Formats: sequence, structure tokens, C-alpha cells
Amino acid sequence: MRIVFMGTPDIAATCLKQLLDDNMDVVAVYTQPDRPKGRGMKMVASAVKELALSAGIAVYQPENFRDDETVQTLAQLQPDVIAVVAYGRILPQRVLDIPPKGCINIHASLLPAYRGSAPYQWAVLDGLEETGVSAMYLCREMDAGDVIDVAKTPIGENETAGELLDRLAVLGATLLSQTMTRLSKGEVTATPQDGSKASYAPMLDKTMSPIDWNKTARQIHNQVRGLHPWPVATAELGGTKFKIHEAVVCDGSGKPGTILELTKTGLKVACGEGAVEIRSLQAEGGKRMNATDYFRGHPLEIG
Repeated sequence: MRIVFMGTPDIAATCLKQLLDDNMDVVAVYTQPDRPKGRGMKMVASAVKELALSAGIAVYQPENFRDDETVQTLAQLQPDVIAVVAYGRILPQRVLDIPPKGCINIHASLLPAYRGSAPYQWAVLDGLEETGVSAMYLCREMDAGDVIDVAKTPIGENETAGELLDRLAVLGATLLSQTMTRLSKGEVTATPQDGSKASYAPMLDKTMSPIDWNKTARQIHNQVRGLHPWPVATAELGGTKFKIHEAVVCDGSGKPGTILELTKTGLKVACGEGAVEIRSLQAEGGKRMNATDYFRGHPLEIG
């Protein structure tokens, strides 16, 4: 079965590697064009491109599929199926119609929950205890295609979105490989999604970063976890702005935003309900540090 793989970031590379490890016939890879990155704005290839080139697989990097030549090039590859994982491009209907076995996507949520661009982050932000990955057929409407199978996993109490993604990548890779195997044997069935149960996970942005201490300790804890590693929760403490990398719910009460105590493990701050202990932070222009170590050298007024 001839597979064209489309994907860009690390989670996609993990899925592609699984297909290659399982000796799937990946005939070509599509990924986003190289982008400038870092202080030097050096052009950097995607994780998927680097893996494909190392495996000797042809790589295509169109900006989109609007022109006939780009679509014809894809059609000439004669894919039986197109596998899509975090490609970052919407595929028009004429692309979806090319492979006779369809276009199959791995989405990082238990559909129809959390359709959209930031599903696993919102699962953490909303304090879910469980999430997973879905294998689904792509259709014109975003993340609304028939679901082939899902794989579930619990979310750790203190697990960040980034840590969760690392696990979902492995889970998704296994699910994709299993789905491709079943597809090649004609054993795939799919179930339409119940649109009435759909929820949406819009893209994150930096306006979500500032912590509102009037929220509950649990909500702030989830904010810190869900926005890590990007865009990262922020707070002003003692007149200095910090990125908050790690915080846990703890005992304590007081006026929201009040600094309660510097402990051996972190800085306690009162919330609208309960308190959080900030354990890792980063002062503006500085490096990430243990909160206790930082505030030993930069004392704050307690209370």
C-alpha cells in the first residue's frame, strides 16, 4: 500500500518513524517549507523533513495546494492513502479525492471533543483527567470526519501540555501504524462523529499568559501546565515580571495575589480559592531557576 505522509513538527516525525520502522511503503513526504528560526533567523527544516531525507524519501514542500501543478504532482505519486499528522495545511477537496483509500489523520484528542489547533493544551487547561488520540478520515470540515479508532490515556495531575504531547506522539504513532495495517487488509470501519458533542480548541496566544490571582488555585495550576512550553503563564511578583514554569496546588489562603511564604520547595501565593506554590520561574531577561533559590537572592516582602 503506497502511503504519502504529510506532517511537520516532532509529533509528526514520531508517527513517520513508526511507519518506517514497521516497513510501511512511504513513497513521499509533504511538509511545510523551511522557516527562519532563532536569533540568526537561519532557515530550519522541519523534524519530518530531516527524518525523511535521512531515510532517502522524496520531500515536497509546497506553500499550498491551490495550483494545478502541485496537485498533479501529488496525484502522479499514486498514493493509495495519505496519512496526515499536524501538517499545518488545510487540504482542499481535490486533494482529499486523490487516494482511493482516503486521507487519514491522527488528531490529539478524543473526537468530537477538542476539534481545532490546540487540543491537548486545552485538555490540560480545562483540567481533564483523560485524553487521547483519534484516527479519522479527513473531510472538508475541520476535524469532523468519521472516526476509525481512538487510544486513551490519563493526564497526570502535574503533567504539562508539552509532557503530555510527548506521550500522545507515541500513542498516535502506534495508532497510525495499526490503522495503516488494518486499512491494507480492508479491515477498517469508521463511525460518524456526533456533532452535537463537539467542542473546540482554538490556537493559543500570549494574551492567555498573565495569571489572574482571583481564579482558583486549581485553575491557575492548570493554566501553568496548559501553557507550557508555549506561550507560558506569567505573573508580576515584587515588581518583576516572571514566566511561571511550574506550580502546584497547596494549602493556604489570603487575599488573591498575596505572597504567603517562601518554603524549601517554592513560593506560596494566595489565589481566589486556595493557594499555589511556584516551584520554577524565569525573571524577565534571566534564566529558568528554582523559585526558592531565586528568592533567596532576591527577597520578597511576605504578606
